[in-house]
Amino acid sequence: MQKTSARLLSLLSLLQARRDWPGQVLADRLEVSPRTVRRDVERLRELGYPILTAKGPDGGYRLDAGTELPPLLFDDEQAVALAVALQIATTSGAGIEEAAARALATVRQVMPARLRHRIDTLRFTAVERPGARPDPQVDGSVLMALSAAVHAREVLYFDYAPAADGPIRRVQPHHLVTWGGRWYLVAWDVDREDWRTFRADRITPRTPTGPRFTPREVPGGDVAAFVAARFQGYDGSGGPEGWPCRGEVILDLPAAEVFPYVRDGVVEELGLNRCRLVLGSWSWPGLAAAIGRFDADIEVVGPPALKDAFAHLARRYANAATATPVGPPPSIS
Repeated sequence: MQKTSARLLSLLSLLQARRDWPGQVLADRLEVSPRTVRRDVERLRELGYPILTAKGPDGGYRLDAGTELPPLLFDDEQAVALAVALQIATTSGAGIEEAAARALATVRQVMPARLRHRIDTLRFTAVERPGARPDPQVDGSVLMALSAAVHAREVLYFDYAPAADGPIRRVQPHHLVTWGGRWYLVAWDVDREDWRTFRADRITPRTPTGPRFTPREVPGGDVAAFVAARFQGYDGSGGPEGWPCRGEVILDLPAAEVFPYVRDGVVEELGLNRCRLVLGSWSWPGLAAAIGRFDADIEVVGPPALKDAFAHLARRYANAATATPVGPPPSIS
């Protein structure tokens, strides 16, 4: 039989794992009598854990929410996940950065050495992207492998989907970045001799890693600005900022209905059902088409090139609406 202290930790871990536990099931799992379970529950209550008891033949126990936060137990994967979440929170801009940093330090202090090493090698930059939506999940082992290569400054080899049968990529990994809920690796592509940003969910790392390399500085010196710039159509190195085509319109829609779909655009509430939208694109017709997807009346503020693009698309759509349909090809008997 386990000693009392070890048994209490095992009991607490079980109570945290699911909502309700029948008393007999807990006794069987711990290999003790139901009476011992009752005593151990009382000991945990004395330590501040709010454990509720359900009476009756199928009665059991539940770890409830209390007025104070008692000590908690985490398995290895939970501890690493918590550390990742706290690191993201330190750059969230939500006003909890200091508290998140203190919580991360507390969690790290009580971790065993093997877990502390894992989170110490996990370093990344969080960049906010307005209107972000959930994206493909990245395997935790991939994130750890990428972060380890960044930390060790070792050349990384990987396959990159969807061209899984394509050439193996060879890069110098510099930064692991979150951009609006999606993970990216910022790296110097050795074969292309240029900076590249790779989606982590498409990376399949190969082992072993390559030789160590001397770190480079990303263009502009700020990785967050560099990544944001890449997704806004310029290289972040100090050149002309923003997309080559940027326009402003008034939409007859509430800002809340527009904001989730404009990525790096700017949305300003003008009234109950009106908002101002500033958006960029690679071309004027492309920008007009992106704005036209909103089912609302549009007032173009500027520039004139955007008005011309709307007129161009209007003629194209009108021609498409009046064109004679092409019938099916004649059958060949």
